[in-house]
Amino acid sequence: MTMQFKNDFSYPTARLPLMARNVCSTSHPLAAQAGLQMMAKGGNAIDAAIAAAAMLTIVEPCSTGLGSDAFAIVWDANGNKSGRKGLHGLNASGCAPTAWSVDYFKNKYGQSSTSLPKRGIDTVTVPGGVAGWVALSGKFGKLPFAELLAPAIDVAQRGYLLPHVVQQKWGQAMPEFKGVADDLWARSFLPWGRAPRFGEHFAFPAAAKGLREIAATKGESFYRGAIANALLKTSQTLGGVMTHADLANYQPEWVTPISQNYRGYDVHEIPPNGQGIAALMALGMLEHFDLAAQGPDSVLSQHLQIEAMKLAFADVYAHVAEPSAMRLTSQDLLQPSYLKARSQMIDPKRAQDFKSGNPIKGGTIYLTTADEEGNMVSFIQSNYMGFGSGVVEPEFGISLQNRGHNFSLDPTHPNCVAGGKRPFHTIIPAFLTKDGAPVMSFGVMGANMQPQGHIQTLIRMLDHQQNPQAACDAPRWRFNAGLDINVEATMNSAVSQGLQDLGHQISVINDSYFDFGAGQFIWRMGDSSVEGYMAASDPRRDGQAVGF
Repeated sequence: MTMQFKNDFSYPTARLPLMARNVCSTSHPLAAQAGLQMMAKGGNAIDAAIAAAAMLTIVEPCSTGLGSDAFAIVWDANGNKSGRKGLHGLNASGCAPTAWSVDYFKNKYGQSSTSLPKRGIDTVTVPGGVAGWVALSGKFGKLPFAELLAPAIDVAQRGYLLPHVVQQKWGQAMPEFKGVADDLWARSFLPWGRAPRFGEHFAFPAAAKGLREIAATKGESFYRGAIANALLKTSQTLGGVMTHADLANYQPEWVTPISQNYRGYDVHEIPPNGQGIAALMALGMLEHFDLAAQGPDSVLSQHLQIEAMKLAFADVYAHVAEPSAMRLTSQDLLQPSYLKARSQMIDPKRAQDFKSGNPIKGGTIYLTTADEEGNMVSFIQSNYMGFGSGVVEPEFGISLQNRGHNFSLDPTHPNCVAGGKRPFHTIIPAFLTKDGAPVMSFGVMGANMQPQGHIQTLIRMLDHQQNPQAACDAPRWRFNAGLDINVEATMNSAVSQGLQDLGHQISVINDSYFDFGAGQFIWRMGDSSVEGYMAASDPRRDGQAVGF
């Protein structure tokens, strides 16, 4: 199980791996400390993850809020409370309001409309994140649910000073959101008529009230009580069609993670409606190439990864949706023979623009926690596209996601909008096992960068034995569409030129935060109560890995 990592810190970063028996790695220091505080009180990794997630709705509102969706993969070390040791998957993404349909959007926004709005109340599906916290706590947690939200309540009420990356993203969002949804966003997030600056104090007392109500009712108020009533009042004022039944009937879903073997390790993702299957498909193709024989930063290694990712995305965008609406299953798309055939389409000497195949013949926060008992959590939560819909319920500070934007208006597409249906989702937690034992909880946030970040970091660790922090720090590429890719400015210019010579159309991007995602990684180093874990936190965010 123990990987002999290379002691290589050649990439530009100020960070080193953290090693401890109880670990919390998040994109904001206050969230990491909130999680660690729960474990210090006798809680477990699940308690820590919930506390960190709640804190992030306050300290990183440009990525998540109380109106978010969430997904999680949990390794339960003993099964005493859940009834089963091992991996558990949770899909806490919400459903479309019952009244949504193609006709609803065509009639409201014009018959020529080809997509759902990007912002506003008609992008808001039922928020699943709070229900996800409650479900995780009930199934695995040790501490009282209300105790988990206490650190976030305190910080929301008293406020905090803005760190660099959060402030940067906040300021860049301002021109797009000001004026959206009757200026509800501006009233909450532009306290002086502008975005807070680096080092300035920001408090969110409305969200503190919302968190207190969620804590006191174990989330019941959010779906069937005072918060639900407030959400519906805001929706109706803005012309939305969400109902009491839409909220009251919502339940997160426990799911079995899907997996793909790569170099003797099993990589696990949440099944559709998410895009995690894209990472598994790309790894299944790359299994047919000897990447270890190439340098971790070689042109050929990067080229093969990019081409495999293109092939995977071509299929995912054509076929993946709410499982009940898909014409193909996850098992169809992960067939070894199909992935081998797709891998044979990759030309090592040129870039290609791939289309979807057929295996049947005829803008997010990510965090991870682990404790010395062996429990590990891979958790992701998002408002999507920055601050989400731009709709903020003012009494309880509920900043709402805009996941409905991901639906299609094409009646022939499996992701076509329909009432009660979940949209295609970009946020994906991941987990690594070997021979049935836990190895690593990990994730990389950032829209379609997420599966791309998964494969790039995994290949660095599994093929090249780079330690988690080095794999996290290394320069990344991002496929967009066709032959278009972005590369980080820190990528070796000879590698960038080599990819361009193969036909990739390259743009070099200096702003890593917005374009190349950010990850958190916890690798189990042996017996969790003895050796503990090695953890990494992405330098592209303000966060840190902490432990004891």
